[in-house]
Amino acid sequence: MPMSSSISSKVNLTGQIRAGDRAVRARAITLLESKREDHRDAARRLIQELLADTGRAIRVGITGAPGVGKSLTIDTLGSFLTANGHKVAVLAVDPSSTRTGGSILADKTRMAKLAADPNAFIRPSPTAGTLGGVASKTREAMLICEAAGYDVVLVETVGIGQSEIAVADMTDFFLALMLPGAGDELQGLKKGVVELADMIAVNKADGDNIPRAKAAAAEYRAALHILSPRSPNWTPPVVTYSALTGNGIAELWDRITDHRAQMTASGELAARRREQQVKWMWAMLEERLHERLRTDPKLKPKLPKIEAEVAAGRLAPTLAVEQIARALGI
Repeated sequence: MPMSSSISSKVNLTGQIRAGDRAVRARAITLLESKREDHRDAARRLIQELLADTGRAIRVGITGAPGVGKSLTIDTLGSFLTANGHKVAVLAVDPSSTRTGGSILADKTRMAKLAADPNAFIRPSPTAGTLGGVASKTREAMLICEAAGYDVVLVETVGIGQSEIAVADMTDFFLALMLPGAGDELQGLKKGVVELADMIAVNKADGDNIPRAKAAAAEYRAALHILSPRSPNWTPPVVTYSALTGNGIAELWDRITDHRAQMTASGELAARRREQQVKWMWAMLEERLHERLRTDPKLKPKLPKIEAEVAAGRLAPTLAVEQIARALGI
């Protein structure tokens, strides 16, 4: 069914999303990601219409270096949650090629159990060069899933660049996954990521790795003592678990729900959500301005010459910016 004829009908679309229509939900997220102006207008109206049905889900951001086991962790955690009556949406942000714009989009093959689970929904989205490595429409996709009745939303980051900050700014709980071998890991640990984390979880605590995982956890606990916690109402715990066997997954989720209860009781969750809404507004505005910068008919023919002049050292970047700003009328 063509998107332009069916999916842009806001009245039908909102009702079908609320009713849990999986195919319509997927097409609605495609609508959000479309670059056609009529689709964008329809998407904005759709989000406004669904806004009252959102905000009740637990939003969890998950990060970790490549190879730490993010996808298997999400597969195991998500399956544990659906087995306990939850509906789980996974928004997995795939790395895109900055040269071609292509992406792997293989999350469904890496999350085999969840992909076949009727109470789970996996949506891989390419970053497509978006600042921070987060798909530009991840926030909107999150709201679509919440309106459809998913009470847990897991957002997987690419684990590189500024993606951690972007995901922390759109979720309630930020989980940093680590590997055993604390000595080597701590040397490469990004202080900013740890300061954002609401919990550190050491994966692969199984078999002969258990002593190493426990040693790594002790090192991370010591490291957290010298850093300022993200919240005055929560001290980030450090746990060990195995995504392969499922050991420790229940405790991991218990810590997330404990955090939810404390943040709600203190009023910090509501305050954080309000702050996130404002950040979302500014992020969307910056995206619109950047798009205008690339497509403005008065500026577009001038940009190659300006870039060439700057590259050749004949024009200072400061003057180049001034020329661009004047062309845009700002």
